[in-house]
Amino acid sequence: MNNAVRIPRLALAITLIGLSTVAIADEFDAPQLSYTNPSYSDFGGVGLLQTPTARMAGEGMFSLGARTNDDYIFYSTNVQLFPWLETSIRYTIVKDILYSSDPGFSGDTELTDKGIDIKLRLLEEGDYLPNLAVGVRDIGGTGLFAGEYLVANKRYQNFDLSLGMGFGYLGQSANLAGDRSLDAACGRSGSYGGNGGQVDYDRWFTGCVGVFGGMSYQTPYSPLTLKLEYDGNDFSNESPGRRGKEIEYNTPWNIGAVYALDDWGQFTLSYQRGTTFSVGFNLLADFGSTSRRWNDTASPILNANAQQVSQEQQDAHYRALMRDLQNEAGYVVNRISSEDDALVISAQQIKYRDRYQANERAVTLMANAEPTVNEYKIITLSHGVEVVETSVQREDLLAYANQAAPNMEYKSLEQRAVPTEPAASTDYYQRNSGWGFSVEPTLGQSFGSSEDFYLFNIGISGSASYWLTDNLQFSSSAYLNLYDNYDKFLYTLPSDGTSIPRVRTLIRQYLENNTVLIDSLKLAWYDRLGDNHFIGLHGGYLEQMYAGGVVEYLYREVDASWAVGFEAAYVAQRDPETQLGLFDERVQCQGATCYEVITGDFTGHVNLHYRIPQEWLNGVSTKLSFGKYLAGDVGATVNFTKAFDSGVVIGAFATKTDLSAAEYGEGSFTKGFFISMPFDLFTTQHTNSRANIGWAPLTRDGGQKLGFGSKLHGVSAGRSPVQWENPNRP
Repeated sequence: MNNAVRIPRLALAITLIGLSTVAIADEFDAPQLSYTNPSYSDFGGVGLLQTPTARMAGEGMFSLGARTNDDYIFYSTNVQLFPWLETSIRYTIVKDILYSSDPGFSGDTELTDKGIDIKLRLLEEGDYLPNLAVGVRDIGGTGLFAGEYLVANKRYQNFDLSLGMGFGYLGQSANLAGDRSLDAACGRSGSYGGNGGQVDYDRWFTGCVGVFGGMSYQTPYSPLTLKLEYDGNDFSNESPGRRGKEIEYNTPWNIGAVYALDDWGQFTLSYQRGTTFSVGFNLLADFGSTSRRWNDTASPILNANAQQVSQEQQDAHYRALMRDLQNEAGYVVNRISSEDDALVISAQQIKYRDRYQANERAVTLMANAEPTVNEYKIITLSHGVEVVETSVQREDLLAYANQAAPNMEYKSLEQRAVPTEPAASTDYYQRNSGWGFSVEPTLGQSFGSSEDFYLFNIGISGSASYWLTDNLQFSSSAYLNLYDNYDKFLYTLPSDGTSIPRVRTLIRQYLENNTVLIDSLKLAWYDRLGDNHFIGLHGGYLEQMYAGGVVEYLYREVDASWAVGFEAAYVAQRDPETQLGLFDERVQCQGATCYEVITGDFTGHVNLHYRIPQEWLNGVSTKLSFGKYLAGDVGATVNFTKAFDSGVVIGAFATKTDLSAAEYGEGSFTKGFFISMPFDLFTTQHTNSRANIGWAPLTRDGGQKLGFGSKLHGVSAGRSPVQWENPNRP
């Protein structure tokens, strides 16, 4: 069928759908459903089956999805970062097609394609206007599924209608515009930059143009939704077709059903193209939700009639206060003292991630213990450093307890400032910091390599530390490798023969040669020099692969939206064949294969941190680093993080250096993302510990930074005006 015949038919369909939308606008009444989560397409974003819709999930909604059919397996993650922005990352395994024709390079690994999608809402649905969104599919990658679109949605009772215009993959049928007599892609470029992973924006909104759309129907049985879809792609120019395996295609109509498993999951079954079934599942989590209950001690109640204890009772009295502060407010007290007309504690918070909850409990306990002073101060300690001083006036605390003003909140009572050394002080209690221990599971992972889709190592990490002084810490950590599949990781050098030092791609050797690996063995010193100057020094075996020395500096003001600093290090690479040995020769050879390592070199970066104040970018912080990386390449890393009300932090980063795509290898440059989740989202007890999950598409040597433990931006996190912020970001 040629375009001249197709266009009038689809134009008529568009007109009818448009007229029907206007006709039903006066009767617009969205149903109140038991299951309110949107459903997802095969490609990971909110949509029908193959096509996107203009619908958005709630802010903070996270989906982890999988789909399989005769031709593909799709793995995807989707995050609704803002009410107006949806982001997806997808891995696609192309069945029956090998990663490469060289079995020595990739064995029997099937072809894997990585894609990143975004969708922006342009209009929000009203009585007359539809939801309207624009999106780009497969931003960075080989462009296997690359396409762009504009799509609208309008709801009528239990029906949700969508209509869109797609380019590239989404418009491959050219049922709206495009001359396929020139080529199957209507002149759209099918090439991609470098070794994949780059943004080829020059092909956006070009090539064949097609109409797509459909509807979903929420059945009277709340968990079940039915879908009907018209696909603008005809699959004639898809990768398997180009490689000799044609995709069967009989009709552009697809049908499907979604079954909701409460609010945490969705099961999808569909019949597509008139030839194939697709089955999939989405696991859902609402990172934006703050509804959570914990088993906790009752909040202390202010006793306005508390009496001062005698001099003889003070020692026992303040020791009891120290215990109460730890048990009921989560503060491990280093010192309790008085200055002028104030009671002061210097303490580290180990329990509550909501600092207002912790501080309200603490000042209430302090007020009950010392009713004769007019001010209560908490000096927050982190790694022995006095980070911020929070003060509350007694009269304000009494007014709050009596709710002297409507809707009065505790946080309005606090005044935050740089900690000051009291002119005269009486110490009631001092606790010397000592040993600390931790044991936790560890997962290292990499996706989409030629050797296997998923490379990982899982084990147990244990650490011990001892504070030799208030500011000097000795620490060590060890890793017990329980299982890994890095024996498949065969990376040696880029295929064109160029060579950079093997700064990270020796991971297989480290795991193979050491069932138990001493990750670190070092000294660290943290301090604050002046009001806003933080400094850190690190020396020893810094991380799994490097030893050396680091100096770090950070300038950060209380409640400022920015901070600036640097780290500089001299490092040498650890020899994976020994526990504590270092490489002594820069050129290492294994048979006929030789490569370079680091026997002693400088690395370092200047870092700028900035928290974006605009309300429409609520919770977003950025970090820009510029400097020299481990392989000697020079460039910059851009890092964005988004903190949700639940305390979950999601971050993404990209590093571009002076390495060419050929020197870097597959992927062209370094990129990845991480999720940091509070442990107390999964437990009934409060804790400020977090689980951190990182993702990187490939293990490569370019754009790699040194790890050396707690960094000053995290140490000084108490200076942030927000509740929590960007822990452990690269």
